[in-house]
Amino acid sequence: MSVLELCDSEVAKVPVEASVAEAINLMLDHRVGAVGVVDGEGRVAGIFTERDVLRKLSLSGRDPKKTPVRELMTTPVELATLATTPGEALATMVERHFRHLPVVDGEGKLLGMLSIRNVLEWRIGDLSQELDSLEQYVANDGPGG
Repeated sequence: MSVLELCDSEVAKVPVEASVAEAINLMLDHRVGAVGVVDGEGRVAGIFTERDVLRKLSLSGRDPKKTPVRELMTTPVELATLATTPGEALATMVERHFRHLPVVDGEGKLLGMLSIRNVLEWRIGDLSQELDSLEQYVANDGPGG
């Protein structure tokens, strides 16, 4: 399974010229914790997350409507590609304490935003199927059982 299949269907992204207020409003509208920040060609320039709001904006006194998102976004960004497996993405997210991982094509263009929630839902589904199979195996009486 591709990590892109785990991503939400619509990608929340803002241009690098957007304001912090625009990025926050997009996060609220899409009910997500991060937006990709993209350049004119759609390549990932950074990521803007709830943590950026808390750590960089909340007590700074800066006006979100007048502050460009490029000044507060996180960069450089760890990226996933179409070749990244869900397990690899989960390992990266856990090891690096990331809750979001942009998925890009070979040119660095944003295709999707993978959240830890997406990966954990996939893993829970996988484990549930495995548990069902094991229960079925144990419940079936074989010859001599």
